[in-house]
Amino acid sequence: MKKVVAKFGGSNLKKKEDIQKLVKVIKAYDRPMVIVVSAFFGITNHLITSLTEVKKDETHINKLTEFLREIKEESIFENFEDEGWRTKTMTLVEQRINELSRYLTGIHYIGDVPEFVEDVVLSYGERLSSLVLTSILQAKGINAEEALPESMPLTTDGEFGNASVDYELSSEPVKERLKDDKIYIVPGFYGVSSQGKVTLLGRGGSDYSAAALARCLDAESLDVWKDVDGFMSADPKLVTSPRRIKTLSYSEAAELSYFGAGILHPRTVEPLKEVSIPIHIANIDAFNGHIEPRTIICGSEQVTDSIIKSVTYSNDFCMLKLRGAGVGLKKGVLAKVTAALDQAGINIKSVITSQIVINLMLSTKDIKCAYKLVEELKLSAITEILATEQISTIAVVGEGMLDKPGISGRLFMALAQRNINVQMIVSGASAVASYFIVASDDREKAVSAIHDEFF
Repeated sequence: MKKVVAKFGGSNLKKKEDIQKLVKVIKAYDRPMVIVVSAFFGITNHLITSLTEVKKDETHINKLTEFLREIKEESIFENFEDEGWRTKTMTLVEQRINELSRYLTGIHYIGDVPEFVEDVVLSYGERLSSLVLTSILQAKGINAEEALPESMPLTTDGEFGNASVDYELSSEPVKERLKDDKIYIVPGFYGVSSQGKVTLLGRGGSDYSAAALARCLDAESLDVWKDVDGFMSADPKLVTSPRRIKTLSYSEAAELSYFGAGILHPRTVEPLKEVSIPIHIANIDAFNGHIEPRTIICGSEQVTDSIIKSVTYSNDFCMLKLRGAGVGLKKGVLAKVTAALDQAGINIKSVITSQIVINLMLSTKDIKCAYKLVEELKLSAITEILATEQISTIAVVGEGMLDKPGISGRLFMALAQRNINVQMIVSGASAVASYFIVASDDREKAVSAIHDEFF
Protein backbone atom coordinates (compact mmCIF):
# COMPACT_ATOMS: atom_id res chain seq x y z
CA MET A 1 0.00 0.00 0.00
CA LYS A 2 1.26 3.47 -0.89
CA LYS A 3 1.78 5.89 1.97
CA VAL A 4 -0.06 9.16 2.48
CA VAL A 5 1.98 12.24 3.36
CA ALA A 6 0.08 14.68 5.60
CA LYS A 7 1.29 18.16 6.47
CA PHE A 8 0.19 20.15 9.53
CA GLY A 9 1.15 23.83 9.73
CA GLY A 10 1.75 26.28 12.53
CA SER A 11 -1.92 27.30 12.46
CA ASN A 12 -2.71 23.72 13.56
CA LEU A 13 -0.34 24.02 16.51
CA LYS A 14 -1.47 27.08 18.47
CA LYS A 15 -3.07 25.61 21.58
CA LYS A 16 -3.99 22.41 23.41
CA GLU A 17 -7.22 21.90 21.49
CA ASP A 18 -5.34 22.09 18.18
CA ILE A 19 -3.01 19.25 19.09
CA GLN A 20 -5.92 17.16 20.33
CA LYS A 21 -7.66 17.65 16.96
CA LEU A 22 -4.46 16.72 15.18
CA VAL A 23 -4.18 13.46 17.13
CA LYS A 24 -7.80 12.59 16.27
CA VAL A 25 -7.11 13.19 12.58
CA ILE A 26 -4.02 10.97 12.65
CA LYS A 27 -5.98 8.19 14.34
CA ALA A 28 -8.73 8.50 11.72
CA TYR A 29 -6.27 7.71 8.92
CA ASP A 30 -5.67 4.34 10.61
CA ARG A 31 -2.71 3.52 8.35
CA PRO A 32 1.07 3.95 8.12
CA MET A 33 1.86 7.46 6.94
CA VAL A 34 4.36 10.30 6.97
CA ILE A 35 3.48 13.48 8.85
CA VAL A 36 5.34 16.72 8.15
CA VAL A 37 5.06 19.48 10.75
CA SER A 38 5.83 23.18 10.87
CA ALA A 39 7.06 25.13 13.87
CA PHE A 40 4.55 26.01 16.58
CA PHE A 41 2.77 29.23 15.68
CA GLY A 42 5.07 32.30 15.85
CA ILE A 43 8.28 30.51 16.82
CA THR A 44 10.07 30.99 13.48
CA ASN A 45 9.60 34.76 13.77
CA HIS A 46 11.19 34.68 17.24
CA LEU A 47 14.14 32.72 15.86
CA ILE A 48 14.60 35.24 13.03
CA THR A 49 14.63 38.12 15.53
CA SER A 50 17.11 36.28 17.72
CA LEU A 51 19.66 36.09 14.90
CA THR A 52 20.03 39.87 15.01
CA GLU A 53 19.72 40.30 18.76
CA VAL A 54 22.26 37.73 19.92
CA LYS A 55 25.04 39.30 17.86
CA LYS A 56 25.11 42.29 20.21
CA ASP A 57 23.43 41.00 23.37
CA GLU A 58 24.36 37.63 24.88
CA THR A 59 21.49 37.84 27.40
CA HIS A 60 19.04 37.43 24.52
CA ILE A 61 20.13 33.78 24.23
CA ASN A 62 18.69 33.04 27.66
CA LYS A 63 15.55 35.04 26.87
CA LEU A 64 14.91 33.04 23.72
CA THR A 65 15.68 29.63 25.21
CA GLU A 66 13.49 30.39 28.22
CA PHE A 67 10.68 31.45 25.89
CA LEU A 68 10.95 28.19 23.94
CA ARG A 69 11.18 26.18 27.16
CA GLU A 70 8.00 27.76 28.55
CA ILE A 71 6.05 27.09 25.35
CA LYS A 72 7.12 23.46 25.22
CA GLU A 73 6.57 22.92 28.95
CA GLU A 74 3.04 24.28 28.61
CA SER A 75 2.34 22.05 25.62
CA ILE A 76 3.79 19.00 27.37
CA PHE A 77 1.85 19.66 30.59
CA GLU A 78 -1.42 20.04 28.66
CA ASN A 79 -1.01 16.96 26.48
CA PHE A 80 0.58 14.36 28.79
CA GLU A 81 -1.28 12.82 31.70
CA ASP A 82 1.57 10.48 32.62
CA GLU A 83 4.33 12.17 34.66
CA GLY A 84 6.93 9.79 33.24
CA TRP A 85 6.17 10.84 29.68
CA ARG A 86 6.23 14.50 30.69
CA THR A 87 9.68 14.15 32.22
CA LYS A 88 11.07 12.11 29.34
CA THR A 89 9.78 14.52 26.70
CA MET A 90 10.96 17.62 28.53
CA THR A 91 14.44 16.10 28.86
CA LEU A 92 14.58 15.59 25.08
CA VAL A 93 13.30 19.12 24.49
CA GLU A 94 15.96 20.49 26.83
CA GLN A 95 18.67 18.69 24.86
CA ARG A 96 17.45 20.19 21.61
CA ILE A 97 17.19 23.70 23.09
CA ASN A 98 20.75 23.35 24.39
CA GLU A 99 21.91 22.50 20.86
CA LEU A 100 20.26 25.69 19.61
CA SER A 101 21.84 27.67 22.45
CA ARG A 102 25.32 26.59 21.38
CA TYR A 103 24.74 27.88 17.85
CA LEU A 104 23.45 31.20 19.21
CA THR A 105 26.47 31.52 21.51
CA GLY A 106 28.74 31.03 18.50
CA ILE A 107 26.91 33.79 16.63
CA HIS A 108 27.41 36.14 19.58
CA TYR A 109 31.15 35.53 19.83
CA ILE A 110 31.91 35.90 16.12
CA GLY A 111 29.44 38.80 15.76
CA ASP A 112 28.09 37.43 12.50
CA VAL A 113 25.55 34.92 11.17
CA PRO A 114 27.06 32.67 8.48
CA GLU A 115 24.48 31.35 6.02
CA PHE A 116 24.85 27.75 7.11
CA VAL A 117 24.41 28.70 10.78
CA GLU A 118 21.31 30.80 10.02
CA ASP A 119 19.68 27.83 8.29
CA VAL A 120 20.44 25.52 11.22
CA VAL A 121 19.06 27.97 13.79
CA LEU A 122 15.82 28.57 11.88
CA SER A 123 15.23 24.82 11.52
CA TYR A 124 14.84 24.38 15.29
CA GLY A 125 11.21 25.49 15.35
CA GLU A 126 10.29 22.46 13.24
CA ARG A 127 12.69 20.17 15.13
CA LEU A 128 10.98 20.99 18.42
CA SER A 129 7.52 20.45 16.90
CA SER A 130 8.39 17.01 15.52
CA LEU A 131 9.95 15.91 18.81
CA VAL A 132 6.96 16.92 20.94
CA LEU A 133 4.35 15.52 18.53
CA THR A 134 6.18 12.21 18.30
CA SER A 135 6.17 11.86 22.07
CA ILE A 136 2.48 12.78 22.28
CA LEU A 137 1.58 10.06 19.78
CA GLN A 138 3.81 7.49 21.47
CA ALA A 139 2.27 8.27 24.86
CA LYS A 140 -1.15 7.56 23.34
CA GLY A 141 -0.02 4.14 22.17
CA ILE A 142 0.50 5.06 18.52
CA ASN A 143 3.47 3.48 16.73
CA ALA A 144 5.27 6.73 15.83
CA GLU A 145 8.90 7.66 15.19
CA GLU A 146 10.62 10.96 14.52
CA ALA A 147 12.63 11.00 11.28
CA LEU A 148 14.91 13.99 10.72
CA PRO A 149 15.70 14.98 7.10
CA GLU A 150 19.43 14.46 7.73
CA SER A 151 18.79 10.85 8.72
CA MET A 152 17.40 9.96 5.28
CA PRO A 153 18.97 12.13 3.84
CA LEU A 154 16.58 14.50 2.05
CA THR A 155 19.29 15.94 -0.20
CA THR A 156 19.09 19.45 -1.69
CA ASP A 157 21.05 21.46 -4.23
CA GLY A 158 22.90 23.12 -1.33
CA GLU A 159 21.55 26.66 -1.73
CA PHE A 160 21.21 28.22 1.71
CA GLY A 161 17.90 29.86 2.51
CA ASN A 162 15.98 28.66 -0.55
CA ALA A 163 17.18 25.20 -1.56
CA SER A 164 15.54 22.72 -3.94
CA VAL A 165 15.32 18.99 -3.28
CA ASP A 166 17.38 16.70 -5.51
CA TYR A 167 14.95 13.84 -6.22
CA GLU A 168 17.52 11.70 -7.99
CA LEU A 169 19.71 11.64 -4.88
CA SER A 170 16.87 11.60 -2.34
CA SER A 171 14.23 9.15 -3.56
CA GLU A 172 15.80 5.80 -2.74
CA PRO A 173 17.28 6.85 0.66
CA VAL A 174 13.95 8.40 1.69
CA LYS A 175 12.04 5.25 0.72
CA GLU A 176 14.47 3.11 2.70
CA ARG A 177 14.36 5.33 5.79
CA LEU A 178 10.56 5.57 5.84
CA LYS A 179 9.74 2.02 4.70
CA ASP A 180 8.30 0.52 7.91
CA ASP A 181 4.58 0.26 8.69
CA LYS A 182 4.47 3.04 11.26
CA ILE A 183 3.81 6.75 11.50
CA TYR A 184 6.86 8.89 10.82
CA ILE A 185 6.99 12.50 12.05
CA VAL A 186 9.29 14.68 9.95
CA PRO A 187 10.18 18.31 10.66
CA GLY A 188 9.49 20.36 7.54
CA PHE A 189 11.25 23.44 6.18
CA TYR A 190 14.71 21.97 5.58
CA GLY A 191 16.86 19.35 3.93
CA VAL A 192 20.62 18.82 3.80
CA SER A 193 23.22 19.47 1.12
CA SER A 194 25.37 16.68 -0.30
CA GLN A 195 27.99 17.85 2.24
CA GLY A 196 25.50 17.32 5.09
CA LYS A 197 24.81 21.00 5.83
CA VAL A 198 21.27 22.07 6.74
CA THR A 199 19.65 24.09 3.94
CA LEU A 200 16.24 25.72 4.32
CA LEU A 201 13.62 25.24 1.61
CA GLY A 202 12.41 28.84 1.65
CA ARG A 203 10.16 30.69 4.09
CA GLY A 204 6.99 28.67 4.51
CA GLY A 205 8.82 25.75 2.92
CA SER A 206 7.23 23.01 5.02
CA ASP A 207 4.57 22.59 2.32
CA TYR A 208 7.31 22.15 -0.27
CA SER A 209 9.26 19.67 1.86
CA ALA A 210 6.08 17.63 2.36
CA ALA A 211 5.53 17.64 -1.40
CA ALA A 212 9.13 16.58 -1.97
CA LEU A 213 8.75 13.65 0.43
CA ALA A 214 5.49 12.67 -1.26
CA ARG A 215 7.30 12.56 -4.58
CA CYS A 216 10.23 10.56 -3.20
CA LEU A 217 7.80 8.03 -1.71
CA ASP A 218 5.48 7.94 -4.75
CA ALA A 219 2.74 8.70 -2.22
CA GLU A 220 -0.96 8.15 -2.72
CA SER A 221 -1.58 11.83 -1.97
CA LEU A 222 -0.29 14.88 -0.15
CA ASP A 223 -2.89 15.95 2.41
CA VAL A 224 -2.41 19.54 3.62
CA TRP A 225 -4.40 20.32 6.78
CA LYS A 226 -5.38 23.94 7.29
CA ASP A 227 -7.80 25.89 9.47
CA VAL A 228 -9.69 27.18 6.40
CA ASP A 229 -12.15 25.52 4.05
CA GLY A 230 -9.87 24.97 1.06
CA PHE A 231 -9.41 27.30 -1.89
CA MET A 232 -12.20 29.84 -2.30
CA SER A 233 -13.39 32.06 -5.13
CA ALA A 234 -11.97 35.02 -3.15
CA ASP A 235 -10.80 35.95 0.33
CA PRO A 236 -13.85 35.63 2.64
CA LYS A 237 -12.71 38.78 4.43
CA LEU A 238 -13.17 40.84 1.25
CA VAL A 239 -16.28 39.43 -0.42
CA THR A 240 -19.67 38.14 0.63
CA SER A 241 -20.60 34.52 -0.09
CA PRO A 242 -17.33 33.24 -1.59
CA ARG A 243 -17.58 29.81 -3.20
CA ARG A 244 -15.45 26.85 -2.23
CA ILE A 245 -13.48 25.44 -5.18
CA LYS A 246 -13.76 21.66 -5.16
CA THR A 247 -11.21 20.96 -7.90
CA LEU A 248 -8.21 22.88 -9.23
CA SER A 249 -5.60 21.97 -11.80
CA TYR A 250 -1.95 22.04 -10.77
CA SER A 251 -1.43 25.21 -12.83
CA GLU A 252 -4.39 27.00 -11.27
CA ALA A 253 -3.25 26.15 -7.74
CA ALA A 254 0.32 27.26 -8.49
CA GLU A 255 -0.81 30.64 -9.86
CA LEU A 256 -3.22 31.27 -6.98
CA SER A 257 -0.47 30.47 -4.48
CA TYR A 258 2.05 32.67 -6.26
CA PHE A 259 -0.36 35.62 -6.33
CA GLY A 260 -1.19 35.59 -2.65
CA ALA A 261 -3.75 32.87 -1.84
CA GLY A 262 -2.22 31.72 1.45
CA ILE A 263 -3.37 28.12 1.26
CA LEU A 264 -0.18 26.61 -0.16
CA HIS A 265 3.45 27.56 -0.52
CA PRO A 266 3.88 28.51 -4.21
CA ARG A 267 6.40 25.67 -4.79
CA THR A 268 4.20 22.89 -3.40
CA VAL A 269 2.81 21.91 -6.79
CA GLU A 270 6.25 21.74 -8.41
CA PRO A 271 7.37 18.25 -7.23
CA LEU A 272 3.97 16.61 -7.71
CA LYS A 273 2.75 17.82 -11.11
CA GLU A 274 5.22 15.69 -13.09
CA VAL A 275 4.27 12.49 -11.27
CA SER A 276 0.53 13.20 -10.93
CA ILE A 277 0.27 12.94 -7.15
CA PRO A 278 -2.89 14.78 -6.02
CA ILE A 279 -2.92 17.41 -3.29
CA HIS A 280 -5.85 17.33 -0.87
CA ILE A 281 -6.62 20.48 1.12
CA ALA A 282 -8.49 19.60 4.31
CA ASN A 283 -9.99 21.75 7.07
CA ILE A 284 -9.08 20.53 10.55
CA ASP A 285 -11.81 22.68 12.11
CA ALA A 286 -14.43 20.89 9.99
CA PHE A 287 -13.10 17.41 10.82
CA ASN A 288 -15.98 15.07 11.72
CA GLY A 289 -14.16 11.76 12.05
CA HIS A 290 -13.73 11.23 8.31
CA ILE A 291 -10.86 12.27 6.02
CA GLU A 292 -12.60 14.50 3.49
CA PRO A 293 -10.65 16.98 1.33
CA ARG A 294 -12.28 20.36 0.76
CA THR A 295 -10.25 21.08 -2.41
CA ILE A 296 -8.52 18.52 -4.62
CA ILE A 297 -5.61 19.65 -6.80
CA CYS A 298 -4.81 17.27 -9.65
CA GLY A 299 -4.10 16.99 -13.38
CA SER A 300 -7.72 17.49 -14.38
CA GLU A 301 -8.11 20.78 -16.29
CA GLN A 302 -11.77 21.68 -15.91
CA VAL A 303 -13.15 24.76 -17.64
CA THR A 304 -16.14 26.24 -15.82
CA ASP A 305 -18.93 28.32 -17.37
CA SER A 306 -17.61 31.50 -15.77
CA ILE A 307 -13.99 30.60 -16.74
CA ILE A 308 -12.67 32.45 -13.68
CA LYS A 309 -12.37 30.16 -10.65
CA SER A 310 -10.83 32.61 -8.20
CA VAL A 311 -9.59 36.16 -7.76
CA THR A 312 -6.73 36.77 -5.36
CA TYR A 313 -4.30 39.52 -4.45
CA SER A 314 -0.83 40.16 -3.09
CA ASN A 315 0.71 43.22 -1.47
CA ASP A 316 4.21 41.76 -1.80
CA PHE A 317 4.86 43.32 -5.19
CA CYS A 318 6.67 46.56 -5.96
CA MET A 319 7.56 48.03 -9.33
CA LEU A 320 11.02 49.29 -10.29
CA LYS A 321 10.72 51.38 -13.47
CA LEU A 322 13.85 51.98 -15.55
CA ARG A 323 13.13 54.74 -18.04
CA GLY A 324 15.12 55.97 -21.01
CA ALA A 325 14.54 56.55 -24.72
CA GLY A 326 16.96 53.75 -25.58
CA VAL A 327 16.33 51.06 -22.98
CA GLY A 328 14.40 48.96 -25.49
CA LEU A 329 17.07 49.29 -28.18
CA LYS A 330 20.41 49.39 -26.42
CA LYS A 331 21.89 45.91 -26.12
CA GLY A 332 22.66 44.50 -22.68
CA VAL A 333 20.72 46.92 -20.45
CA LEU A 334 18.34 44.31 -19.08
CA ALA A 335 21.11 41.70 -18.85
CA LYS A 336 23.32 43.97 -16.73
CA VAL A 337 20.46 44.91 -14.42
CA THR A 338 19.27 41.34 -13.89
CA ALA A 339 22.83 40.12 -13.32
CA ALA A 340 23.36 42.72 -10.59
CA LEU A 341 20.09 41.80 -8.88
CA ASP A 342 20.85 38.09 -9.13
CA GLN A 343 24.27 38.58 -7.57
CA ALA A 344 22.57 40.36 -4.66
CA GLY A 345 20.11 37.49 -4.22
CA ILE A 346 17.11 39.54 -5.36
CA ASN A 347 14.39 37.58 -7.15
CA ILE A 348 12.66 39.23 -10.11
CA LYS A 349 9.01 38.24 -10.07
CA SER A 350 8.16 39.58 -13.50
CA VAL A 351 9.57 41.75 -16.31
CA ILE A 352 7.40 43.91 -18.58
CA THR A 353 9.23 45.97 -21.18
CA SER A 354 8.49 48.61 -23.80
CA GLN A 355 10.60 50.86 -25.99
CA ILE A 356 11.13 53.46 -23.27
CA VAL A 357 10.74 51.62 -19.97
CA ILE A 358 11.70 48.34 -18.32
CA ASN A 359 9.33 47.39 -15.48
CA LEU A 360 10.70 44.97 -12.90
CA MET A 361 8.29 43.49 -10.39
CA LEU A 362 10.07 42.72 -7.11
CA SER A 363 9.24 41.74 -3.56
CA THR A 364 8.54 44.63 -1.20
CA LYS A 365 11.56 43.83 0.96
CA ASP A 366 13.93 44.11 -2.03
CA ILE A 367 12.82 47.35 -3.65
CA LYS A 368 15.17 49.78 -1.86
CA CYS A 369 18.24 47.59 -2.31
CA ALA A 370 17.37 47.03 -5.99
CA TYR A 371 16.98 50.77 -6.57
CA LYS A 372 20.43 51.41 -5.12
CA LEU A 373 22.05 48.61 -7.13
CA VAL A 374 20.64 49.86 -10.45
CA GLU A 375 21.61 53.42 -9.59
CA GLU A 376 25.20 52.31 -8.94
CA LEU A 377 25.42 50.65 -12.38
CA LYS A 378 25.28 54.15 -13.94
CA LEU A 379 23.92 52.84 -17.26
CA SER A 380 23.72 55.68 -19.78
CA ALA A 381 20.56 54.27 -21.38
CA ILE A 382 18.65 54.66 -18.09
CA THR A 383 17.76 58.29 -17.48
CA GLU A 384 15.27 57.82 -14.65
CA ILE A 385 14.65 55.19 -11.97
CA LEU A 386 11.30 55.07 -10.19
CA ALA A 387 10.24 52.82 -7.33
CA THR A 388 6.50 52.34 -6.98
CA GLU A 389 5.56 50.80 -3.64
CA GLN A 390 1.92 51.56 -2.86
CA ILE A 391 0.50 48.97 -5.22
CA SER A 392 -1.34 45.66 -5.07
CA THR A 393 -1.34 42.87 -7.62
CA ILE A 394 -4.75 41.39 -8.40
CA ALA A 395 -4.84 38.04 -10.21
CA VAL A 396 -7.72 36.17 -11.80
CA VAL A 397 -7.20 32.46 -12.36
CA GLY A 398 -9.02 29.81 -14.36
CA GLU A 399 -8.52 27.22 -17.07
CA GLY A 400 -9.60 28.43 -20.52
CA MET A 401 -8.83 32.11 -20.01
CA LEU A 402 -6.90 32.45 -23.28
CA ASP A 403 -9.58 30.67 -25.29
CA LYS A 404 -12.64 32.58 -24.12
CA PRO A 405 -13.18 36.00 -25.73
CA GLY A 406 -14.34 38.91 -23.60
CA ILE A 407 -12.76 38.03 -20.24
CA SER A 408 -10.43 41.05 -20.21
CA GLY A 409 -13.27 43.31 -21.29
CA ARG A 410 -15.44 42.18 -18.40
CA LEU A 411 -12.54 42.71 -15.99
CA PHE A 412 -11.93 46.28 -17.18
CA MET A 413 -15.64 47.11 -17.16
CA ALA A 414 -16.10 45.79 -13.61
CA LEU A 415 -13.19 47.91 -12.38
CA ALA A 416 -14.23 50.99 -14.34
CA GLN A 417 -17.70 50.90 -12.80
CA ARG A 418 -16.04 51.22 -9.37
CA ASN A 419 -13.71 54.03 -10.59
CA ILE A 420 -10.61 51.84 -10.14
CA ASN A 421 -7.63 52.74 -12.33
CA VAL A 422 -5.58 49.83 -13.71
CA GLN A 423 -1.91 50.83 -13.80
CA MET A 424 -0.78 47.77 -15.76
CA ILE A 425 -2.22 44.46 -16.95
CA VAL A 426 -0.46 41.28 -18.05
CA SER A 427 -2.38 38.61 -19.92
CA GLY A 428 -1.10 35.66 -21.90
CA ALA A 429 2.08 35.01 -19.93
CA SER A 430 0.18 32.16 -18.24
CA ALA A 431 -2.53 30.07 -19.86
CA VAL A 432 -4.58 30.16 -16.66
CA ALA A 433 -3.94 33.61 -15.13
CA SER A 434 -4.10 37.32 -15.84
CA TYR A 435 -2.91 39.90 -13.36
CA PHE A 436 -2.97 43.65 -13.07
CA ILE A 437 -1.68 46.41 -10.84
CA VAL A 438 -3.86 48.83 -8.89
CA ALA A 439 -3.17 51.30 -6.12
CA SER A 440 -3.07 49.51 -2.77
CA ASP A 441 -6.02 51.64 -1.56
CA ASP A 442 -8.13 50.10 -4.35
CA ARG A 443 -7.25 46.48 -3.55
CA GLU A 444 -10.41 45.52 -1.68
CA LYS A 445 -12.71 47.30 -4.11
CA ALA A 446 -10.97 45.58 -7.04
CA VAL A 447 -11.32 42.07 -5.62
CA SER A 448 -14.96 42.72 -4.71
CA ALA A 449 -15.79 44.18 -8.13
CA ILE A 450 -14.34 41.23 -10.04
CA HIS A 451 -15.95 38.68 -7.74
CA ASP A 452 -19.33 40.34 -8.19
CA GLU A 453 -18.88 40.32 -11.97
CA PHE A 454 -18.00 36.64 -12.31
CA PHE A 455 -19.76 35.03 -9.34
